[in-house]
Amino acid sequence: MTILTMNPKKISINDYTYSLPEIRIANFPLEERDASKLLIYNDGSISEDVYRNIAKHLPEHSLIVFNNTRVVEARILFKKSTGAQIEIFCLEPGPEYNDITTALAQTGSVNWMCLIGCASKWKHGLILEKKIEYSGESIELSVKYKEKIGDSFLIELSWTPSHLTFAEILHAAGSIPLPPYIKRKAETSDIERYQTIYARTEGSVAAPTAGLHFTSSILSELELKKIQPAYLTLHVGSATFKPVKAETMEGHEMHSEYIDVSIELVDKLITGGYSAITAVGTTSLRTLESLYWLGVKTIIHPDIKPEELVLEQWDAYELNNEFPLKESLIALKNWLLKNQFNRLFTKTRLLIVPGYEFKVVDALVTNFHQPQSTLLLLVAAFIGKDWRKVYEYAMENDFRFLSYGDGNLYFRPHPNPSPKERGS
Repeated sequence: MTILTMNPKKISINDYTYSLPEIRIANFPLEERDASKLLIYNDGSISEDVYRNIAKHLPEHSLIVFNNTRVVEARILFKKSTGAQIEIFCLEPGPEYNDITTALAQTGSVNWMCLIGCASKWKHGLILEKKIEYSGESIELSVKYKEKIGDSFLIELSWTPSHLTFAEILHAAGSIPLPPYIKRKAETSDIERYQTIYARTEGSVAAPTAGLHFTSSILSELELKKIQPAYLTLHVGSATFKPVKAETMEGHEMHSEYIDVSIELVDKLITGGYSAITAVGTTSLRTLESLYWLGVKTIIHPDIKPEELVLEQWDAYELNNEFPLKESLIALKNWLLKNQFNRLFTKTRLLIVPGYEFKVVDALVTNFHQPQSTLLLLVAAFIGKDWRKVYEYAMENDFRFLSYGDGNLYFRPHPNPSPKERGS
């Protein structure tokens, strides 16, 4: 087993910060998605371009992987009879549901983990009600909170007509939940622009923002260069914006997120022989890397039960990591076939920090991230100490930061082995 040069649990978040003036945070997207600036980091050097030219910077015969999750209208406002406003922010399904898709398909009522704005004004037992119109129907929506679990509330939502799904209720009653650092209300334009053009599977409360820059034109350019697209799903939770408050990472609890990966994608990774694998977004990267460790678990425990095949925060630093990528993925595929699954539905809490050994991804497309965040730690793990040089360059050269801002294409300083070596 590889010996880590540093203890990931002892990493101090104070070593991963920078000054981010509010004026550098992009509150609105550019008019054209692919007009955003693109910083390219490769082998220690930095250059600039725009997103519409990204295909020129990616190797031929490579694989590019997108997260096709779709943001749901997760923010619902209620008013008490006194006029006080209560905000319900739907985070994830209650514990009785195995996946987000099943929970969103519930009719009549559903339990959901939520954040509550002005929770002190909502007394236990008080039912809040809201009337809305949807596709010519009048809907009555009511909510009551059942219990507090950690920082969240377990809420029961119920509605009539009961034939409507919870996904339809969110469409009718909710609004797009912009990140907390965007200091404005969601506008009509955000319904389209805070969504990737390839978004398909509903379930996120935050967009996989690296993908916001991609257009049909870019996808066509990638195809011309024989860069093959692939899609997976990780439903982004609001905890992606959660700052690390603990002094060291040992005290930080990584959030759990649902992933959905087809057996066809696992097979592509096994047999593809690609020149490189590019992840569009930290969510795609975390999902791809999670596949390796989930495969390792099926090697160690071939009869592991589906509900047990999840990835915990420190698994990647504690499991045997000497299995070749191909062996791990074949084991994962065989486990799926044995259990008669054509898709892998599970949760990952993978925390990637400096010292992590990447197994799958060679290049990363991502936006600029908040100071002292787990996403900045991931970038530091991917390109090393040069993350600071990259961010200083971006600050000095008028790059726009965070979700609606500009982005980066990072190549790892020490690439993964060749396709032949990957399977050795």
